[in-house]
Amino acid sequence: MGLFSKIGEGLRKTRGSLMNSVNSMLRAFGKVDDELFEELEEILIAGDVGINTSSHICEELRRRVKEEGIKDPALIRDLLREIVADMLRGDSAMHIHTKPSVVLVIGVNGVGKTTTIGKLAMRYKQAGKTVLLGAADTFRAAAIEQLAVWAERAGCDVIKHGAGADPTAVVFDTISAAKARGADLVICDTAGRLHNKKNLMDELAKMHRIIDRELPDADKETLLVLDATTGQNAVNQAREFKQVADISGIVLTKLDGTARGGVVLAIQEDLKVPVKFIGVGEGIDDLQEFDPEAFTAGLFEEN
Repeated sequence: MGLFSKIGEGLRKTRGSLMNSVNSMLRAFGKVDDELFEELEEILIAGDVGINTSSHICEELRRRVKEEGIKDPALIRDLLREIVADMLRGDSAMHIHTKPSVVLVIGVNGVGKTTTIGKLAMRYKQAGKTVLLGAADTFRAAAIEQLAVWAERAGCDVIKHGAGADPTAVVFDTISAAKARGADLVICDTAGRLHNKKNLMDELAKMHRIIDRELPDADKETLLVLDATTGQNAVNQAREFKQVADISGIVLTKLDGTARGGVVLAIQEDLKVPVKFIGVGEGIDDLQEFDPEAFTAGLFEEN
């Protein structure tokens, strides 16, 4: 299955809910008026696009409609598609060109963080990179075991200490091993204790200091993993994490299992943090690099 068809299939539930509602509404209106825009905004908000983002979309739509003199509601759909595509465009690429580069992965329990790390390791291993994993989520013994399983599956090594060990020490040892072995990429799991933001902030700050000291010229990415099925709760989580970490990108998992795919728009527009990967299935290849064009096409394609 190609990229566009895979993402299109992954967005089937969102498209069936959000876009079917938009299409039905547009067919019900005989003219473009304030009531149409108000109803569209309500549909977008209900589709987890978020209040601020929905308002922004409708304001831009009003401006374009007035500018282009559009009277037919049927033409609104194509305008909406253009606006959505423009909003999604941004720096969604991973910047990991140095040897080694470092990726820190954060997120609360249950969002698919460890699975995401395993799939990233597989992706980069298949691309010919030497990948080393660091099990720095020492808060949960299960996280260390899970990561070890994924490391074996991906055919890469993992640096781990025991449960309850100092996470920063794990990061230090992982970086030391990466330098000694000439690894291309270090991916470190981290604890996501968002309920105790002070501890999390201190822990992440220590990790960053170690990375900056040991690899001052390395490319670094901090990816936040969010569960798309939680809708606006995912946006709220991102907002909270943004207060304690310098997030460079979002990984949105379980997109295929929810009708709340509109949350991608809220994350990019409201938080100004690019989505870099999306999960559109359980398979090892179902973690896809975020492609704004493919996503927009999948959202607006006819069922």
